[in-house]
Amino acid sequence: MEEKKKSVAPKATEVKKAPAAKKAAVKKPATKKAEVKKPAAPKATVKKDVVKEAMVIKEAPKAAASKTEAKKVEPKAAAPKTEVKKAEPKAEAPKAEVKKEEPKAKKAMVKATVASRLKEKYEQVIIPKMMTKYSYKSVMETPRLEKVVINVGVGDAIINAKVLDDSVRELREIAGQQPVITKAKKSIANFKLREGQSIGCKVTLRGSRMYDFLDKLVSIALPRVRDFRGVSRNAFDGHGNYTLGVKEQLIFPEIDYDKVNKIRGMDIVIVTTARNDDEAFTLLSELGMPFRK
Repeated sequence: MEEKKKSVAPKATEVKKAPAAKKAAVKKPATKKAEVKKPAAPKATVKKDVVKEAMVIKEAPKAAASKTEAKKVEPKAAAPKTEVKKAEPKAEAPKAEVKKEEPKAKKAMVKATVASRLKEKYEQVIIPKMMTKYSYKSVMETPRLEKVVINVGVGDAIINAKVLDDSVRELREIAGQQPVITKAKKSIANFKLREGQSIGCKVTLRGSRMYDFLDKLVSIALPRVRDFRGVSRNAFDGHGNYTLGVKEQLIFPEIDYDKVNKIRGMDIVIVTTARNDDEAFTLLSELGMPFRK
């Protein structure tokens, strides 16, 4: 029995060692595969060289491209020239604005000359004539216009205060200036008038507006009066002031006949610096006042 066991034991060992030898034999071809992979490395190097040569070939057109880019840059350098040309019209823009402002200044000057036409006549024509006639030693002694006062009485305002608004509007259109409402200084029982009650309106004109209104009165308004034969010479107050009464406000061109609710008259007082009526008469007649002959 022992011999059989001994003989069996070596067989088992041989069987076990055989697979190990087979495993070792199987592992050895793995080394061969690794050896096959190593010679592939020089192929990769060859490819790198080829890639480097390709890169060198590709870099050559880049140099040419840089030349083309340089050529493209040249027109960009010329771009500022076009910008300078565009900037020139912008610099000319203020000139166009100056040209537009010049006509406005001319229009303003024309209005001033038209408004002071009577004043120019006084300074250039009337003053030399009066100095020779009255032998004044100084130009300041010659009489001149001081102011013009226009007064409109509205008796209906005692009953209806709204009637005064129409007179204020018409007087503003005639004189070109906002009128002042006049009030009663004392109470009168017979006229049902109380102190401080509004009964009219008035305007005081000086300077260019005074000359403008007087020119319009003499040349346009008075000739439109029906059966006009001239103004009276006896309306001086003895101190060089003249008072003129107008029966209708329709003689002025600013008044529209369709908008008039009631025809009203007005008093026009021309205040001068003359010392007597003779000097005031000469001054007004030279200004164009149509006195009755």
